[in-house]
Amino acid sequence: MIKATKFFRKQAEKAERMAQATPDQEASQNLSNLAQAYRSQAAALKKNEKKSAKSKKKSGKKPGKVKGRA
Repeated sequence: MIKATKFFRKQAEKAERMAQATPDQEASQNLSNLAQAYRSQAAALKKNEKKSAKSKKKSGKKPGKVKGRA
């Protein structure tokens, strides 16, 4: 299974290559915008993944004394 961030980065690279190869100015600009959108989406996804990983670390219970036992 492909990771989503890696997929979006690859799509951004493809869109950027197509933008450079396209002679039509408007189509080239649209592809450049698409590449930027893919990169933004990958960055947001990565940031979200980091946040959830930190919250999982913090939510774990630490072993300690149990009340009511001697």
